[in-house]
Amino acid sequence: MFKRRCGYMCSLQLFFLLILTISINGQNAGSISGVVKDTTGAAVAQATVSLLNARQAAIDTTRTNEQGEFTLRGAAPGTYELYVISRRGFAPKRMAVTVGSGGIAQFEIVLGAEMLTAEVTVTAEIGVVQSLDQTTQQVNVIDENKLEQRAKAVLAQIGQEEPGLQLQRTSSSIGAIFVRGVTGAKVVNYVDGIRFSTSTARGGINSFFNLNDTSNLRAVEVIRGPNSAQFGSDSIGGSVQLISRMPLYTAGGPEVHGQIGTHYNSADHSFGGNALLTAGNKDIAVLVNLASHRSNTVRPGGGFDTHSAVNRFLGLRSDLLLGERSPDTAFTQYGGLFKLSYRLTDLDQLTVHYQRAQIDGGKRFDQTIGGDGNLIADLRNFMLDFFYGRYERFQAGWFDTFSLSYSYNAQREERVNQGGNGNPLGGITHQPERTVVHGAQAQASRQWSRDSLVIGGEFYYDRVRAPSYVFDPSNGSVTLARPRVPNNATYRSGGIYVQNVLTAIPDRLRLIGALRYGRASYNSRSSNSPLVNGRPLWPDDNLTADAVTPRFGAVLTLAESFTLSAQVSRGFRTPHITDLGTLGLTGNGFEANAVDLAGKGATLGTTAGSGAASTGITVAQLKPETSWSYEGGVHFHRRRVDIDVNGFVNDIYDNIVLQSLILPQGAVGLQLGDQKISSQNSSGVVFVPASTNPVLIRANFGDSRIYGIEQKFDLKILRSWTLGQNFTYIHAADKQTGLPPTIEGGTPAPQGNFRLRYDAPGGRFWVEPYLYGARRQNRLSTLDLDDRRTGASRSRSSIQNFFRRGATVRGFVSAGADLRFGTADDILNATGETLTQVQNRLLGTANSAPLYSYIPGFMTFGIRGGFRLGERQNIVFDFENLNDKNYRGISWGMDAPGRSFGLRYNYRF
Repeated sequence: MFKRRCGYMCSLQLFFLLILTISINGQNAGSISGVVKDTTGAAVAQATVSLLNARQAAIDTTRTNEQGEFTLRGAAPGTYELYVISRRGFAPKRMAVTVGSGGIAQFEIVLGAEMLTAEVTVTAEIGVVQSLDQTTQQVNVIDENKLEQRAKAVLAQIGQEEPGLQLQRTSSSIGAIFVRGVTGAKVVNYVDGIRFSTSTARGGINSFFNLNDTSNLRAVEVIRGPNSAQFGSDSIGGSVQLISRMPLYTAGGPEVHGQIGTHYNSADHSFGGNALLTAGNKDIAVLVNLASHRSNTVRPGGGFDTHSAVNRFLGLRSDLLLGERSPDTAFTQYGGLFKLSYRLTDLDQLTVHYQRAQIDGGKRFDQTIGGDGNLIADLRNFMLDFFYGRYERFQAGWFDTFSLSYSYNAQREERVNQGGNGNPLGGITHQPERTVVHGAQAQASRQWSRDSLVIGGEFYYDRVRAPSYVFDPSNGSVTLARPRVPNNATYRSGGIYVQNVLTAIPDRLRLIGALRYGRASYNSRSSNSPLVNGRPLWPDDNLTADAVTPRFGAVLTLAESFTLSAQVSRGFRTPHITDLGTLGLTGNGFEANAVDLAGKGATLGTTAGSGAASTGITVAQLKPETSWSYEGGVHFHRRRVDIDVNGFVNDIYDNIVLQSLILPQGAVGLQLGDQKISSQNSSGVVFVPASTNPVLIRANFGDSRIYGIEQKFDLKILRSWTLGQNFTYIHAADKQTGLPPTIEGGTPAPQGNFRLRYDAPGGRFWVEPYLYGARRQNRLSTLDLDDRRTGASRSRSSIQNFFRRGATVRGFVSAGADLRFGTADDILNATGETLTQVQNRLLGTANSAPLYSYIPGFMTFGIRGGFRLGERQNIVFDFENLNDKNYRGISWGMDAPGRSFGLRYNYRF
């Protein structure tokens, strides 16, 4: 009751603070003037100069005169991004500026080649634009050029080559970004300050992240480390902030601009393109972008896939039976973005954003021939509809700015699976899901000469529609089944926050403090279930939790461009619909659910593998997991050199992990969702046909510590030569046992990148040889070892299942002398072996073993570059993985592409 009252009081406090925005006079607007020059000191005429706030709303736009001079007016006191573009071949320039009350700020902007490193972040402190050396948080700013160079097939590829980040690629169309060693539901995603992650997000992957097309984005900022003080639940590892393109006002009359782009990559013979159009005048601006992409089957490094079912269950290289390209890795993606900025008055502005995207033809390659050997694992009708409308008021009473937003986020998918390692008569499960989220956000800010205050709040209401059924191909019958998550389950989440950024000692000491109260509630009712055999498919369930999450940090400037940073922050993650309601096949295997197991004597296993024993701990409903993170760094940023070294410790308490489910003996035949338990070992571990590894259960099981070092070094050797390098080391362990924790996705290996870039004088062309590599990862958890994507454990029974089912159906096995399939004399065509001989060759005398006990290290090299064709056209090329190295990261469902050539062409008008 006390917590509920506390929440109500905080909400009332926020309401009365917002009332102040219309009851008290604000500060006067300021102006910005300056001059734009090139590196020789010559004025740059007709450059477009725009002033953007932290929410990326365009405050004013103008062009430089013949002397390179400009003036921007009407800016309320606060922090802004000065964005300068020229069509004379210069790289765009971003600069953080502060506008005072009624004053005129003066700036000199120098345009040249691409910056040594990014300088500006708009998300590190909510509602504040600042340079990277002013924030206590470590931020990866991935600009438009890097987006184009790295995202050859999907958006998640942008995480490669960045300190503190790694790529997670579950399938060709599904992927995410590791942030400080965690991914999936432990990393929250936002689009333009609006929450993109939903309560049905899966634990170790991000199903809908790649539906955000790269051509819709201006930049991506990744904040490393817990930040629930700003972003609420799920920010255990960090947050990924997608910053979409915005239409800019013009300096005078109507103008129309645009871009047409196309691309090709030989690794998957992918091709696609986009057409972008912007139009506007001084009061209204519109942007429309249409994009499409087709990826065909991928050729992995060396022309073979290491985790293919052919290798896993038969011990043969995949290219011997399947060819050099991986089946089930093709997909088609298409969509668009519409964005409107409308200046209602000099002090009021409206922004409307709508994006639509769809992926067709995707499959879980790791569940078909790329891992488990199943015949069907379709990802059908992946759709995204994302909308927000935002009203902003400048000089808003006592506050300098006030914004109010409404958002609508609909994410739809249908999973179609048939298990049994390729059993053609196995039940085909259809699980369509559609999650709809309505959200409301409010924020207000006040800027003083040395102090910046931001307060705000947000609320989201999630509801999932999830009917499910099973088709039996043996008799054509259809049966209603328990969906992955309960149909019509709801999830309400929200919070209020306050943030203060104080320059305690000008040019020496900067202090940051933030505090948030957050609350979430889950509800699922059995009355929403159809009755099967007179009973609902799931029981009633609910959970409510709240938390107060602070963040404190300091930046100390020892000398010009030389700073020290330190920060303490708390992370918080409330179990959501996926955690509390999942019962079915997921990326890690088949998961059971605590509430559905009530009264069945279920306990937690000691590990997530088939060798688990019972801990004696009864399976129970989940509770929130929390974290405390401590970090510090040394930073040196100059025009010719940029150095960052940062260390962190992230302690996660009541860690939500996956363990093997233990049931009393005699569980064979028990119904779990759409599956019946098919076998049980002597320890009580149970198995179902849909997955080769044991049935898993989510639990708060122990505390974990993740620590690491992130390092980056960039040096401009000569005017045209730049050297860059970064390295990331991460170590994760259970605090009691010291063993790798069974966190979904696992822990990435230490990795590093090196590049040497040459920029021709005048920016005509550039060339960049590069290296990318990772060390061997020996620290695999029991969950990793059994995961089809990593350790790929196999047993005598799973080898038998694939031999007699998936391999036989695909024509890899012939009947023996008795001319009957499914008998002891069946022959593997490639080797002439019987089933028993294959089992003994792969396992010896053991009953089961992982295919891999570690992830091999690797090193790849490539060369990329680009050149301009006049002022309007440019071409970017990339010869990737020239040594054709075969490799994959942890929890990847496919091997990385092999030797390939990529080409991208852009025309701007």
